[in-house]
Order: sequence, then C-alpha cells, then structure tokens
Amino acid sequence: MSKTFLITGVSTGLGLAIARRALTAGHRVAGTVRTEEHAAAFRALDPDRARAYVLDLSDEDRIDPTVRAAEAELGPVEVLVANAGYGLEGTFEETSMADVRRQFEVNVFGTVATVKAVLPGMRERRDGHIFVITSMGGHTTFPGLAYYEGTKHALEGMTGTLAQEVTQFGVRVTAVAPGAFRTDWAGRSLVRAPRSIADYDALFDPIRTRRQTLAGQGIGDPDRAGDAVLALLEAEKPPVHILLGSDALRLVAAGRQRVQDDFDAWEELSRSTDSTDGGVTVA
Repeated sequence: MSKTFLITGVSTGLGLAIARRALTAGHRVAGTVRTEEHAAAFRALDPDRARAYVLDLSDEDRIDPTVRAAEAELGPVEVLVANAGYGLEGTFEETSMADVRRQFEVNVFGTVATVKAVLPGMRERRDGHIFVITSMGGHTTFPGLAYYEGTKHALEGMTGTLAQEVTQFGVRVTAVAPGAFRTDWAGRSLVRAPRSIADYDALFDPIRTRRQTLAGQGIGDPDRAGDAVLALLEAEKPPVHILLGSDALRLVAAGRQRVQDDFDAWEELSRSTDSTDGGVTVA
C-alpha cells in the first residue's frame, strides 16, 4: 500500500537513494534539501509523487511549518526517515566549540525537532514508522570523530527510549546505523577541523589522509540501503536497532568487545559500590 514518506536530506547519498527506492515502490515522498537547485532536481524524479522543501535543520522554527506544508500536499506523514546530518572530523582538543555546537544543532536537535513534528499525528492515528539514520559510530568509536560519534550515540540512546514509549500507540521506531557507504560523507559533506597541535600528528595525520583518499569508496551500496529500509518497513516486527554493512557488523562487534573487556576486568570494583544494607535497582 502506498504511503507518504518524509525524508530529510535527499540531495545526495543515502537520503536520495532511499527516496528513489520509495518512489519506485509507488510511495509518495516529501524530501528536504539545502538549495532550490536540489529541490528542482528532486521534484523532477517524479512530478506527481515527489515534493521538495528547502530546509536547514539548524533553523528549528522552520521544521514544523515544513512538515505541515508537506502534509498539505501529500497527506499525513506515515514514514519518517530522519537522515539529514553531516560529519565533523577533528581531534577532541583541536575542534572549536562553535563547530561542536553546530554539529549537535543539526545532527541531534534538528533530528529531534523533526521527529517531534511528525510524532503527534502518528500517535493519534495509532500508526507510523520512524527511521533515524545514525551510524556505526553510534555504537563504537574512531579517532578524530568524537563529536560526530557523540551525536550518533545520542540518537541511538534517544531512539531506543522513544521506541519503548510509543510502541503502545502502534508507532514503530528503528535506528539504522550504516557503515561506510559509497556517498560523499567523507568528501564534500565532511567538515574538517583545522590542525594546530603537533602532538597529534603521528596518530591523526594518517587517519585524515586515509579518509580523504578513500572517500566515496565504501563497501556499502546506497541503493541496497534503500531496499533494506523498505524491507524493514514491511517487516512484521522490525528491529529498534540495526546495522547496515558487513564493516559495521565487524567494527561494532570489536568495539563492544573492548567495552565488555573493561567491564569484566573491573567487575569486582563495580560490585564494591553497592550499599551493604540492600536497596533497589532502577529496573
């Protein structure tokens, strides 16, 4: 059955691939872009079922009106794909606070505001599916991506809680964490903080060079990611968290094992902080 999608960030990359797959499957798609040029290109994909709206997620006051405009044209949003965002690369110490704030404004606060804009309608209709595109960096960590990964860890945590709150209303929520896909994430879309501290050269210079050299060559196929999202939409019991890509499966497993190793090694100290006269746990 045809549904109305709202997909943020459909100019390029995963957002565009998911939108194309949804249109091919017969759905209606409202997409957000950053420029009028991209808006015209998106509308041209399907003049009858594709609509485009210029929106910067950092402009919170424009998010709700944009959602209302999309619903006026295509009908109530039944599927949200909160995809828009960007990467910020730089060591923790060298990255400016202005860049950190901008990263969280777009990736976290803009995404939250978009979800809040569609959620009341889904709750009232007792139906809907919210997809939040996070990253394998929302489950593990890599040098030079502290703040980007911080935003994705935040989204993973909030998405998990949201799912528990709205399942009673028939609203399904899935955090989709891709690995490295053949997009411009590490190219044009990646903001790189200036280098200024020589102490980090030996660690970080090779990492930055490798990211620049391999940009757009990820193992992941964006079109197949689009197919995966549509498969999740049709699933009887979709997951709350899913990884996309064999690299994501491998790297997240390794990162989680490092965390588990710390927990295991320090289990005795962890247990030593319990009160001697009992008490209750959170759950």
